[in-house]
Amino acid sequence: MHILGTIIIGFIVGVIAKLLMPGRDPGGFVITTLLGIAGAFIAKYIGQALGWYREGQNAGFIASVIGAIILLAIYHLVRRGVRHDNVHGDSPKIR
Repeated sequence: MHILGTIIIGFIVGVIAKLLMPGRDPGGFVITTLLGIAGAFIAKYIGQALGWYREGQNAGFIASVIGAIILLAIYHLVRRGVRHDNVHGDSPKIR
């Protein structure tokens, strides 16, 4: 039951992060859930490094949302750096 709770909370965190972060974001249900779970891990390890959480202690809900927003910001920065010459998915024209 613990893993099911993690997935549900991860999905909720991912949805909130996507709503708070402007711009186009990847994915559906699975990507949103993974984003929330990864955000919680980022918040946990940053919080431990800063002394907010002890070893074995999980990050809070708001910290998890902030971690997911950090991931979305990194995604936007990486995506902005990649140029797509073929935006519409057309096949290249042979001359």
